[in-house]
Amino acid sequence: MNNEKESIPVMQRILDNPFLLLFLGVVIPTVFYIMWGIMEIVTIPIAQ
Repeated sequence: MNNEKESIPVMQRILDNPFLLLFLGVVIPTVFYIMWGIMEIVTIPIAQ
């Protein structure tokens, strides 16, 4: 029997945590949409 602690890979720990997946699934699209919106606002030409 192996008494050494087996290290769980980081990606497996992320995928095994449903709350972390939920958090990432909400935060990542939100950040991208905010960045996209800021880029759209910046590229609007200034009216004269």
